[in-house]
Amino acid sequence: MAKVKMSKKATSIDMTAMCDVAFLLLTFFILTATAKSPEPLPVDTPSSTVQTKLPETDLAIITVGKNNNEDQVFYGLKGKELRIKTLEFMAQKYNISFTDEEIAQFALIEEFGVPIEALKQVLAMKNSDRIKQGVQTGIPTDSINNQLKDWVYTSRQANAELKDEDLKFAIKGDAKELYPRIQKIMDMLQDQDVNSFNLVTGLRGKDY
Repeated sequence: MAKVKMSKKATSIDMTAMCDVAFLLLTFFILTATAKSPEPLPVDTPSSTVQTKLPETDLAIITVGKNNNEDQVFYGLKGKELRIKTLEFMAQKYNISFTDEEIAQFALIEEFGVPIEALKQVLAMKNSDRIKQGVQTGIPTDSINNQLKDWVYTSRQANAELKDEDLKFAIKGDAKELYPRIQKIMDMLQDQDVNSFNLVTGLRGKDY
């Protein structure tokens, strides 16, 4: 008995719906993504396999690096309200008045490195000019004029007043930075009873 041959039909899948979903997801991620702000003092952090994520709030980051072969220290605070309150305390301490516009500009700056006496000049600049290398010369940390110590103290005071919580700290140093420089920052934190802080590193593989 002869076998009946079934006619073969070409199969096709309509990908229209899948393409629509893919483009919708792509559009969503593009619109909701947050652009990373350029760093005024870029540093090459040391490598590590630790994947502990820094907190998004109640955090201060001290960046230590070199610019034009000169050691510089920058300070960053997470949260607009924290920046505004900290600036208010620093203005009182150094007897400097800031306008509402200057305060609003400072609230948008995630990281800065300039003596407080020159802060007004930096706030008056455009962001593209402000982040150029050499514009900000670093926060003074010497024994006579240790403004970093005051920024740490006032930011802790501001965070305690706003949220009644301890401010967390992280140190971000260049991989080529000499240890005594980092040790000096640690000693300054410990003098203010800050004995727990994070060290920012870059992720690498375990078999690196």
